[in-house]
Amino acid sequence: MSGTTVIRRADWVVAWSEEKSGHVYLRDADVVFRGSEVVSIGEHYDGEVETEIDGRRLMVMPGLVNIHTHPTSEPLRKGLTDETRSPGFWHSSLYEFLPVFANDHDGAIAAMRVAMAELLMSGVTTVADLSIPFDGWLDTLAESGIRAVAAPMFRDARWFTTDGHALQYDWDEGAGQEAFAEARRQIDLANQHPSGRLSGMVCPAQVDTCSAALIEEAYSFAEERNLPFQIHAAQSVTEFHEMFRRHGKTPIRWLHDIGALGSHSIIGHGIFLDHHPWLHWTTREDLDLLAETGTTVAHCPTVFLRRGITLRTFGTYVRAGVNMGIGTDTYPHNFLEEMRSAANHARTIAETVDDLETLDIFNAATSGGARALRRDDIGRLAPGAKADLVLVDLDQPSMMPVREPLRSLIYVAADRAIRDVYVDGECVLRNGTPLNIDLQAASSDLEAAQKRSLEKVSGLDWAGRDADALAPMVLEETRLRN
Repeated sequence: MSGTTVIRRADWVVAWSEEKSGHVYLRDADVVFRGSEVVSIGEHYDGEVETEIDGRRLMVMPGLVNIHTHPTSEPLRKGLTDETRSPGFWHSSLYEFLPVFANDHDGAIAAMRVAMAELLMSGVTTVADLSIPFDGWLDTLAESGIRAVAAPMFRDARWFTTDGHALQYDWDEGAGQEAFAEARRQIDLANQHPSGRLSGMVCPAQVDTCSAALIEEAYSFAEERNLPFQIHAAQSVTEFHEMFRRHGKTPIRWLHDIGALGSHSIIGHGIFLDHHPWLHWTTREDLDLLAETGTTVAHCPTVFLRRGITLRTFGTYVRAGVNMGIGTDTYPHNFLEEMRSAANHARTIAETVDDLETLDIFNAATSGGARALRRDDIGRLAPGAKADLVLVDLDQPSMMPVREPLRSLIYVAADRAIRDVYVDGECVLRNGTPLNIDLQAASSDLEAAQKRSLEKVSGLDWAGRDADALAPMVLEETRLRN
């Protein structure tokens, strides 16, 4: 047999046009892939076929590319950080809440499995995982069947607060160098992984927790190895003012001046640029610096929307020439809902529907993310590209009537309409169910991990508060039986 699969006469195909340098719709097209590679997209394929899929009432689209996640920790925080308040830090959850709702080893594996299942169920075929490495990390990523970019984080300092409004840093540059060495080792292990679906990313954790020397060394390593480089920056008002206090420069200007912006660079979040109205700043250069250097911004709207914070605005960044990608920084790891939030809230904050087009969001979720990861063989359906593709069920009621399938998918149906997902030509989601992950078992393990975490909260919080004080219940609770 040929090992060739054809999706025969797909009603809609989101194909890549080299002529137009972008996505186009094809109707009644055959999509053919062999092994891990797309062979052809177009009229009737009459070659030898091993597997034939009826494409009628299906849309075939490229797998979505998620360039920023924290799957080892964020799923644990469901029901905890949905609407936390931190007035001393402009309501960022980074400083008071993330350190106290901490996961353990078994919980991290459960959280990863839940997150990977959610990502596959929402059409993601490539994910960048920004995590602290631990035993079993890479293998857990690989077993899901997803294409993963392992981004082992490292830093010179940890942040902490003793009063809920002043941020302090505990610096240890020797430990930072040790963590960077371990990150390089993990990147090598990812690139050598037998699954063939793992690769690496250089990831100094945050702009305010890394010295200039560590960032410069890390960026040089990324250039030398042709790897993507990602750092959290411009993610809070506190960070912005801290960096200006240290250097007399905005975080983006400082990164530029130490040589850490460029085509390898991804800025995680990049919200608090000097034009953001919360800062009332006097310059307007950060956005141009990102565009001129070819730097990507990883936009993760949901985690910030929970704090009343938004990018100003997605369309503004696109028009400035900044390459945009999308990530799921928090739970749920529903990438299609993240895309919807990015579009709707950009228009809300801009007070006009003209801020962006749906295509801007889809590009960020596909070709923009691929560009950020320095790849041209994912995020598109074209001969020679990876066979990472998604089959959307057009008979799902939320997709009907089928007039404009991408809008219906993003604004209405989301993951309900995702039928099958292929990564490297292998089916990893069938009829909406992950084939390599027991989601129910992983969710039960995650629930147990959260209970273990809650027992430790008061010992980690600067004021000794427990989970009920930090994250009160929506309703008063009365237990009727012991």
